Amino acid sequence: MNERIRAREVRLIDGDGQQLGVMPLEEALQRAYERGLDLVEVAPNARPVVCRIMDYGKFKYEQAKKDREARRHQKVITVKEVKMRPNINEHDFQVKLRNALRFLSEGAKVKCSIMFRGREIVRREKGRQVLERLAEELAEHGVVERHPTMEGRNMVMVMAPKADKSAG
Repeated sequence: MNERIRAREVRLIDGDGQQLGVMPLEEALQRAYERGLDLVEVAPNARPVVCRIMDYGKFKYEQAKKDREARRHQKVITVKEVKMRPNINEHDFQVKLRNALRFLSEGAKVKCSIMFRGREIVRREKGRQVLERLAEELAEHGVVERHPTMEGRNMVMVMAPKADKSAG
């Protein structure tokens, strides 16, 4: 911007977007100052460097305003976790199922993990069955985003809420 531009010659674009041609940096700065605006480098890798005459403060303000607006419209996705063991009782399974269902209905992703302790690690298929049953029970509310995989002594599966048909 302004005196920080190091190129000798610049291709100048005025505030309306019209090209004014290639000229020495001093002349481009002079034209910008005559209008009470800044000379801003927009394409530093081009030969010659492309500069634009603009109100830099106003440009930064508009950019910040656009960023705030974009942030307001983005949706934050949270990940909730449901932890189980391979030898889970029916009632405990139903409690975990209800929690996972609640998380999915709130729009959060659910990370379902089976923790193996000691010799339980030998019976991985038992843990996979528990996760597959959970996925089956939640099939109408969510989709499996990541199928069961081993991460250390845990088997992990990730489920995401189903997209609303009305939102399309």
